[in-house]
Amino acid sequence: MSRQLFLDTETTGLSADQGHRVIELACVEMIDRRFTKNNFHTYLNPERDIDPGAQQVHGISIDFLADKPLFAAVAEEFLAYIGDAELVIHNAAFDVGFLNAELARVKKPAIDKGSGKRAILDTLKMARDQFPGKKNSLNALCERFEIDNSARELHGALLDAELLGEVYLALTRGQNSLDIGINAGAKKANAIELKRPDKLKVLLATEIELKHHANIVAGLQKTSGGKAVWALIEEAKQV
Repeated sequence: MSRQLFLDTETTGLSADQGHRVIELACVEMIDRRFTKNNFHTYLNPERDIDPGAQQVHGISIDFLADKPLFAAVAEEFLAYIGDAELVIHNAAFDVGFLNAELARVKKPAIDKGSGKRAILDTLKMARDQFPGKKNSLNALCERFEIDNSARELHGALLDAELLGEVYLALTRGQNSLDIGINAGAKKANAIELKRPDKLKVLLATEIELKHHANIVAGLQKTSGGKAVWALIEEAKQV
């Protein structure tokens, strides 16, 4: 069983080293590439002010957080929830740095250290590897993969974690076989099995379809200056 958690935080500012704190923490669970709805989400009282620039990004006010729990009150629950799951984070250094600072305050081990050697995937790095030189923010990736992010008027840890899960599936779609989620792992009762037929029916193009195809290729050949891929394929067949 492959358990992954898409994690995101919102904070009082940009630097944990300068004493900024986590004010929202969310994890969205996926098992074997299926969302389970067994998510973790909490707002946190940071015991300090929120930078105006940060509040413009996430819209969370200190008044809203006044009655929310301190990180110390949820630390055990959070660590029990994540267990040994793989964490998937966009710009992982930022969130991991903040969470480790929070854990250090309550004398808990950092999430990226220890004997377990937790796997942490950074989708920002993955996106930069796949799309070098392009914008790879969460919004840019949602647009690239046609993922609906219309509800994201402001940053929010839970919504962003959910969107990140969709982005991750799109980023890794080519790495998995056709039967993921159907035949993956142990077989279950009533599971659907895909079987290749013993004989495959071959449908040949009609004369009209072939002629139409030839006209299209000729047009592409003309507009591309003789570089139409289909024309090159036809030439290769004749060699």
